[in-house]
Amino acid sequence: MPAMSVLWGLLAINLICFVLFGWDKVCAGRHWWRVPERRLLLVAMLGGSVGAKAGQVVFRHKTRKEAFRTRLNLILAAHLALVGALAVWRL
Repeated sequence: MPAMSVLWGLLAINLICFVLFGWDKVCAGRHWWRVPERRLLLVAMLGGSVGAKAGQVVFRHKTRKEAFRTRLNLILAAHLALVGALAVWRL
């Protein structure tokens, strides 16, 4: 069952990343301490890229920052390429 453990872990990190985007949006609106962009990108890179992109779309957060958007899109593309490569390898 190691595959299920990996799936549960990915689900958890994506949920965490989604919540971080929401929390950062709340903090931005209330002028509270923010979640650093570096941390948002790190959690996305550790496997939460889908949750990060979902958070970006749902909360309409970090959509105007071109450098951030580009980095997040590159991380998501790398993760999708990895999943595709693993799927082809399994065949």
